[in-house]
Amino acid sequence: MKKLLFTLLAACSLTSAKADEGMWTLYNLPNAVYETMKQENFELPYNALYYGEDAVKNCVVNFGGFCSGVVVSPDGLVFTNHHCGFEAIRSHSTVEHDYMLNGFVANSYEEELPNKRLFVSFMVEQKDVTAYLDSLGLNKQAQNKRADFVDSVENALSKEIRQQDSTLRVELKPYYEGNQYYLTTYRDFEDVRLVFALPKSMGKFGGETDNWMWPRQTCDFSVFRIYVDPKTGGPAKYSKDNVPYHPKKWAPVSLQGYVPGSFSMTIGYPGSTSRYLSSYGIKERRDAQNEPMYKTRAVKQDIMIRHMRADEAVRIKYDSKYAQSSNYWKNSIGMNKCIDSIGLIQQKAQFEAKIRQWQDSTGFLKGQLDFDLLARLYAKQFKARRALTYFSESFGGRSSDELTRRALRANNGSVVKGDEKNPKKQYIEFKDNSAEWDGPTDREIMAAAMKFYREQVEPQYLPDFYQTVDSKFGGNYQQYIDYLYKKSQLMKSGKKIFINKKSFQKDPGVQFGQSLNNMMMTLYSEAVASYDSIAVQERYLCAAKLRMEEDMPNYSDANFTMRLSYGQVGEYLLAGKPSGYYTTAESIVEKMNRGEQGVIDYEAEPIMKELLSKKDFGKYTDKTTGKMHLCFLSNNDITGGNSGSPMFNGKGELIGLAFDGNWDSLSSDIFFDKQLARCIGVDIRYVLYMMETWGKADRLIKEIGAK
Repeated sequence: MKKLLFTLLAACSLTSAKADEGMWTLYNLPNAVYETMKQENFELPYNALYYGEDAVKNCVVNFGGFCSGVVVSPDGLVFTNHHCGFEAIRSHSTVEHDYMLNGFVANSYEEELPNKRLFVSFMVEQKDVTAYLDSLGLNKQAQNKRADFVDSVENALSKEIRQQDSTLRVELKPYYEGNQYYLTTYRDFEDVRLVFALPKSMGKFGGETDNWMWPRQTCDFSVFRIYVDPKTGGPAKYSKDNVPYHPKKWAPVSLQGYVPGSFSMTIGYPGSTSRYLSSYGIKERRDAQNEPMYKTRAVKQDIMIRHMRADEAVRIKYDSKYAQSSNYWKNSIGMNKCIDSIGLIQQKAQFEAKIRQWQDSTGFLKGQLDFDLLARLYAKQFKARRALTYFSESFGGRSSDELTRRALRANNGSVVKGDEKNPKKQYIEFKDNSAEWDGPTDREIMAAAMKFYREQVEPQYLPDFYQTVDSKFGGNYQQYIDYLYKKSQLMKSGKKIFINKKSFQKDPGVQFGQSLNNMMMTLYSEAVASYDSIAVQERYLCAAKLRMEEDMPNYSDANFTMRLSYGQVGEYLLAGKPSGYYTTAESIVEKMNRGEQGVIDYEAEPIMKELLSKKDFGKYTDKTTGKMHLCFLSNNDITGGNSGSPMFNGKGELIGLAFDGNWDSLSSDIFFDKQLARCIGVDIRYVLYMMETWGKADRLIKEIGAK
């Protein structure tokens, strides 16, 4: 193991690197990578990225645990994507004050809106603790005990650091498929307020028609502010007395733009990639995860959007759910298309054959890395994994109906209240959250999901409530659901339901939840039966790749920790033709014209068309092209979680916000195609132009002080 760790470290100090691929950790950025960045016109010294109070990392935030963002002012303003702020914007919206539809501008600190459960995190420090875990006995643990062992160490380290500073927390995560472990320290700020949001017509311009596509014109940004304790200047729970945060580092905003070949760097929190995954794992991803996901979501989304378009109140309730669901519905379709079009599974299999030959000649991990065993393990769990995805997509997640959510929670003990020592006084109670769901919409989604799930899986994977549907309701799902709504206590918000009464066990909604829970446990046990053995083999496979390629640096898969990627602004060949590297105001006006002709995703308020039809955009005009740039392309390496990541030029100045990838490379989570993979960013000049002209946000423009 120590020899392997040495190899991993050595691999990070060699002299060649791909300029357009890699999600690099900052604290140990390979010198070879930095030297290549300099060759690509990065101008800051090495230490300016990670070390010291003025380091670039200190202005980049984990936004809410699901996106990235950047601090852009001395008073704690944070830029992120509109779709990252989507739920916060929606949660403040009503039919009378619809901020999703009409946008929101706070004209003073007092008007900025607090958000429950929203936080931002700053990375304080990161370090390799592999040797430390090794000394504690990590490698003596069985595979199924490793995660618990690491969790126990993380808990101990968390307790220790909180005793030193209560505003800090730590995360201990595996890298390189568990061959290394890094400890990351964070400081969380929990009072984060909404400051500015464009109408959805602009923040999501293009909708699902343009999602993951190029060219793009989406003005995908929103603005928040961090608030702190007025006495300490540090993190605090929300209070009306809190004051704006004054960071020691914020990102300077540039109006200078870019040209083809300009250096571009993103720093953010990419969520998850699987580029070390075996060919067997990729096949499972394609057929047992992606396909069931997009097929099930299509059924539910069709119902959602129909109800949303018919009723504004329903639209507000389901806007965020629909957006979250549809984003990865389209992503999974595109990923499968790319996997097949480039023959990725075959490519991986050929590479694995090369590793097997190398293993035979060197004896590395002989008797441990077993490709035939890996194939058998994946085959053994395939059917259950596929059925589990259909199950979770049909009955779980944010897009599931409220009754199903309550039925599952009522049976898992997560909402039990009352006296722990007196079972007779234990109860569950669901708050009135009717502002978040609609009865007719939910009932139709529930019926469609039940029917579709049954059509897709083998009979042994059907929960036993289907027998009730058949025997008592003649196979009519809607009648069964109407019965549940009428008879179950679970849908009576604010009512205490005592769980140790006979009426609880006889409640049809509770019985429905029990049926779901029982099948979920069955599916889960089958689907993960080979998980630990697969994890060992995938870890060995990664180790073999790293050893075989020890003459080149290798980065670890993304795991929602801070990463740097770098490259250049530039186009690619799209359907055999140059894609162009930016979009213009003229291009969005053309699409808005189509919106006026009935293309819903291109509809926008007349004022937006007016603002973007101008001939002179003043200081926001690009000096090279003479055009107003809206969005642009770079070959930065990104994935989900990078949304809202700052895009810096070679001087470390903000030129845009990353918000999407392109359809032609949606397999990049498992394979980076350097010819096709592109990051789509919203130009910071477009952002500021809309803030100034539509939002009349002069106080914010002045605060940001773009140059």
